[in-house]
Order: sequence, then C-alpha cells, then structure tokens
Amino acid sequence: MIALADILTLGSGALIGLTLGLIGGGGSILAVPLLVYVVGVASPHVAIGTSAIAVAANALVGVALHARARSVKWPCALVFAGSGIVGAFLGARVGKAVGGEFLLFLFGLVMIAVGVTMLLRKGEGGNPDVHLDQASAPALLPSLTGYGLGVGLLSGFFGIGGGFLIVPGLINATNMPILFAVGSSLVSVAAFGLATASSYALAGLVDWHVAALLLAGGVVGALIGTALARKLAAKKALLARIFAVIVMLVGLYVSARGLAAL
Repeated sequence: MIALADILTLGSGALIGLTLGLIGGGGSILAVPLLVYVVGVASPHVAIGTSAIAVAANALVGVALHARARSVKWPCALVFAGSGIVGAFLGARVGKAVGGEFLLFLFGLVMIAVGVTMLLRKGEGGNPDVHLDQASAPALLPSLTGYGLGVGLLSGFFGIGGGFLIVPGLINATNMPILFAVGSSLVSVAAFGLATASSYALAGLVDWHVAALLLAGGVVGALIGTALARKLAAKKALLARIFAVIVMLVGLYVSARGLAAL
C-alpha cells in the first residue's frame, strides 16, 4: 500500500508544479511549509534541501512546457538568470548576518509592494515581439542585467527562490507580456534552485525519496498550470491580477509569521 505520507507528498508536488506553471513563482515559498506541516519532514534543513531539488526540477519541466508553447524569451531569460546567480551569491553572504525572522518579515513586505505595483500597472499587456539581439542589446542588456542582479540579491538575501520577484523584474526590464515573463522566469527559478540544491545535497540534507515523489506530482501540476496560464493570458490582465493578489496574500502571511516570531 502507498503510505499516507507518500500521497500527501505527491499532492504537495502537484500544488508546487501548478503554482510554478501558472504564475512562475511561489514554489519555494509553498514547498518548505508543505514538507514540514503536511508531509511531516522533521528537519527544516532537510525540507529546504529537498524542496530546492523539487522546485528546480519542476521549474525545468515548466520551462520545457512553456518552450514548447513558444512562451520563453531565451536570450532575455538566460541573461537575467546569469545576473541573478551572481546577485544570489552576494545576497546570501549579506543575509547570513541578519536574523531569519526579520528576513521573513522584510521579504513579506517586499512581496506586498510587488503585488501592489502589479495591480497598479497599466498598459496593453506588453510587447510580445520584444527580443534581445544585437540591435536591442544597448537598451535591453543593461536593464536585464540590472534587474537580474537586483532580484538575485534579494533572492539570496532572503534565502527564497524569488519567483515572485522574477516575473515583475522581467516585465519591468523588457515590457514583455506576463505569459512570456512566467515562461522565461522559470529559467531563473531552475537556476537558483539548482544552486541551492547542490549545496544542500553535498551536505547530505536531501531526502531523495520525498524529492522523487514531489517531482512526480509536480509534472502533473505543471501540465495543468501551464495550460491554465495560456488560457488566462488570452483574457488581457486577468493573469497579472491573479499573480498580484497571490503575491500580496502570501506576502501578508510571510510578514505576519516573521513578525510574530520576532
């Protein structure tokens, strides 16, 4: 018989994959609480390491699905991810000097600010033809590098994947539509997750059985989330509003937990 914990792990993986496929973020924020409070992983460190493996793998599945749907701006995504990795290493060094509870409180405030900005953003949904090439590089490259570095710094500083910040970062850097930003953001989510996962795996802080079940559930969730993202993208700003509301709700929760623990 399949153990209850395995069923809960598969369900948790599906929820993580659904979130990543739909809005390009939230996987790492959801994964650790799900592993600790739903699946019952005893060690928070193992939960972080295991979730990093699952989030990175699920993000790669999401990248493949979005790439098949031609909703990944590869040059933009790779430049953003490369800059973000550099920023994440720098941010992690600074973040270690700050208390964890205060970090969560600050991260929640950043998420709320991002959500409000997304709700207030006006326009026709971005430019679907934007792309990084020799002609557009003088305008796009500094913006992509700057936003990527900044998001990476915040991601490393707060010790969270940063998917909620990557999507608006890509939109602000390039004015691409949110569907393309979601697909392109998963490249960064996967890169950040693999960097974190490798560190925890080398320290033996990964439950590979749980990671495999999370990935299996995540594949199903990613398929559903990617399909929903394509359908919602056709309804103008609906996907952006869903993204913004989820960001603010999670931000309120994270800030409250962090403030309560201070």
